[in-house]
Amino acid sequence: MPSSEKVRVSCVHCGATNNYPLDAARKTVVCGRCKNPLPTPGTVVEPPPGSIYNWLYSASLPILLDFYSPTCGPCMMMHPLVERLAKRRAGEIMVVRLNTDQNPELSASFGIQAVPTFVVVFKGAERGRISGAMPEADFSLWVASRT
Repeated sequence: MPSSEKVRVSCVHCGATNNYPLDAARKTVVCGRCKNPLPTPGTVVEPPPGSIYNWLYSASLPILLDFYSPTCGPCMMMHPLVERLAKRRAGEIMVVRLNTDQNPELSASFGIQAVPTFVVVFKGAERGRISGAMPEADFSLWVASRT
C-alpha cells in the first residue's frame, strides 16, 4: 500500500505552499496555484537570476539562502552540510543556493560582502545571518534557532 505522507513545499514561481506527496518519486508534482513544477522536498533549489524576489515575500515556509561563489573553498566545504540540512528539514524550510556571480543584484540587496553567507528569511523579513564555514552541528543549531 503506497504511503500518503506529505510535506510542505513552497512554489519557487508564485510562493504558494503545497503539500507534496512523498510517494511521488520520479513524477512531476505541480503547484496547485500556478501549475509550475515544484521542487522535490529536501533538495537545495538553485533558481535562475531574478526569479526569487516574489518567493521571498510570499512563501509560508522559512527560506535559508546560501550565498556562495564557485571559486570559494569554504563555500564548497559547506555545500554537503547544507544539502544534509535540507534533507533533514524537508517540509519545514526551503533551502536556496545563490551564486553571487550570477545574482549580483540580489547579493547587493542583501548586503553580501563575504561568502559563504547564510541568511534566513521568512515572509520577506530577515531572521538572521551568519558568514563563514562552520561545523555541521553549529550550523544546524544556528538554522534551528532562526526558523
